[in-house]
Amino acid sequence: MTDPTTQSTTLPTQFDPNTTEPKWAAKWRQEPFRADATSGKEPFTIVIPPPNVTGNLHLGHALDNTLIDTLIRFKRMAGFEALYLPGMDHAGISTQVVVERQLKDAGTNRHDLGREA
Repeated sequence: MTDPTTQSTTLPTQFDPNTTEPKWAAKWRQEPFRADATSGKEPFTIVIPPPNVTGNLHLGHALDNTLIDTLIRFKRMAGFEALYLPGMDHAGISTQVVVERQLKDAGTNRHDLGREA
């Protein structure tokens, strides 16, 4: 690790989160992720879907959420009134398949239960 009081043009060969993360974690705790609807700042919002009923997180979810988090933080630091808003489940077909399998294992089906149930 280089001495921070000297000017250096070399970068460390490995990323050490212990040298950067405490500062940023403290900043995000002081400025929680919420938006002020009455703010004069230009709004910026991303609606994210929650995990689907399968509960599986795959690389696509991880990549997508990492990109969204990065964009929200970037826009917030750029002065936008940024909001990271949980949205609706995007995996309706997968959800239905999983639930119907569970119902079958329980000896019933969606038709027997009816729409209200």
